This record gives sequence, structure tokens and C-alpha cells, in this order.
Amino acid sequence: MRINNTTAVLNNRLIPLAFAAIFIIWGSTFLAITYGLLGFPPFMLSALRFLAAGSVLLIWRWLKGERFPSLKDTGRNTVAGLLILGGGTGLVAWSEQYVSSSEAAIVAATAPFWFIALDSKNRRQYLADKFILTGLVTGFAGLLLFFKGSFGISSGGAGTGMRISAFVVLGISSLSWVLGSLFSKNYPAKKGSTVMNAAQQLLAGGIACILVSTARNEWTGFSFAQVPLQAWMGLLFLVVMGSVVAYLSYIWLLTVRPPALVSMHTYINPVVAVLIGWLLLSERIAPEQIVALGIILAGVLLTNINNYVVSDRTKVRIRRFLRQVRYVAGITRLITFSNKA
Repeated sequence: MRINNTTAVLNNRLIPLAFAAIFIIWGSTFLAITYGLLGFPPFMLSALRFLAAGSVLLIWRWLKGERFPSLKDTGRNTVAGLLILGGGTGLVAWSEQYVSSSEAAIVAATAPFWFIALDSKNRRQYLADKFILTGLVTGFAGLLLFFKGSFGISSGGAGTGMRISAFVVLGISSLSWVLGSLFSKNYPAKKGSTVMNAAQQLLAGGIACILVSTARNEWTGFSFAQVPLQAWMGLLFLVVMGSVVAYLSYIWLLTVRPPALVSMHTYINPVVAVLIGWLLLSERIAPEQIVALGIILAGVLLTNINNYVVSDRTKVRIRRFLRQVRYVAGITRLITFSNKA
């Protein structure tokens, strides 16, 4: 009994730290990528990040005496790693050459919408839920407003054409992340710990990024001796904090807290990324983007509201609030039209 009480007290102390890890660290990785790009080409940066983190986790489990998964499970982990890490995260690094870390984080916040659109097994249930439909429409409106504000500012001297391409690639990366997540959910590895499976996924993503990096001639003329300290620090943060500490915190939280509560990092990460990018890199944020961020996050919250314990009375209040918002928006459009007339 005393041992159980001690464990409970220790867990209660570690839970806030673990939540802080996935909220702040994962929100900071977008900025860490920006620093890493100061010395590393994008796919090389992702390859080094995934391979280092995957090796650390793999060696840890090997020292613990865990056996490697079967060939079938290894194949499943490979597919998941290629989609989630290679396509999902690797493409984000490329995009951040032309858009700010804040912009990349906000676009990444739309991933839950793609998840609902692509999850065919539960699509009928989604479409029958008024909150999900409202959330999808709200999030799409916020995304349109965000793009409108984005094209009015510059990022690192990138032209409009490259910025548009970067946003398209970010959309593809979100799709790849969701497809990989759905594959992992529908075809999970049957054996092996979560950490071992994650290690294999990281290694698969790292190998894929190395191949892409080689095909793009990123290694030609590259010298590790010329990499500035800021880039090394960015890579170190991505490996240790982003791919080891935060990820393991997330895995542990799923064992001690409801998954719906843990998933709140989806809403917090973009806010952290925007604030950190503004404070540390003076990344410009257009007024439309600030409003768009709030709208996108509101849409994500609405699409997931049934995953949380919400009373019927609270849902009624939310519906009333949304009706009031639509009413105010209608009045505003009417006043604007009258002034123009």
C-alpha cells in the first residue's frame, strides 16, 4: 500500500511536467527547425534528427532486453514511419525555407480536419454530428483567412510563387501525417513495446530522408565544420527534446490520463509556436493571421468536442454562442454593405 501511495504521489508530480513537455516542446520544434536550417539542408536535418532519436530509443530497448519485432511488424512500422515522419515532418522542414515557423505551425493545426475527412470507417458518424460539421466549416474559413493574411507579408525574401508552393507542400505533409496515423491505427504492430515501434518508425523516416537528401544533392559541398552553433543547437533540441523527451512524455501520459485530455496538445502547439516565433525571431504576424489562428483552433475544438466530457447544458450554451456569433457577423456585413452603398 505504501509503495502504491508513493507511486501515485510521484505520478501527480510528473504529470504537469509531462504536459508541459508536449505543449511547449512540440510547439517549439517549428522554431528549432528554423534554427537547424541555418546550417543544414532540410532533408539532411530531418534525417539526422530521426536517425539519432531512433537509435537512442532502439539501443535503450535493446539494453532492456527487448527483442526486435517480427518482419511483418517491422514492415508496418516502416510504412507508418515513411508517412508520418518522412512525409509528414520531413516536408515541414523543406517548407520552412520559404514560410515562417509560425505559419507552418498554424497550417499543421488543420491536420484534425484531414483526419475526419479521410477516416472512412467513421465518416458517417462524423457527418451526422453538428459540432463536427460546424467545426469543419469554421476551420476552413479560418484557413482561408490565414492564407489571405500570409500572402501580404514576406518570409526570408521568398517570392510569392515559392511561398505558395511551400503552403501546398505543408498541406501534403498534413495529409501524409494523417494517412500514416490512420495506417498505424488500422494496421498496428502486434508485438513490441510502443517505444520499440516508435524507434523503428523514426529509423524508417530517417532513412527515407537520407535518400531524398542524396537525390537532391544536399551532401554535395556540405561540411559539418561550417555548420554554425545555432544550427547544431536546433538539431540537438529536435533530437533530444522533440523526438525523445516530448514523445516519451506523450506515450507515458496516455497510460495515466484519458487520451482525449492528452490530445489537447493539438490546440496548444500552434499558439506556442506563434508566440515563440514572434518573441525570439521577431516573425511578423499579420492581424488576419491572429484572427485566423483563433478561428482554426475553435474549429478543431468543435470537431473534437464529443471526445470530452461535456454536459448537455454546456453544449446548448455553445450552440447559443455560435448563433450569436453568426448574428453579429450578419449585422457587421450589413453595416459594411450599407457604408459602401
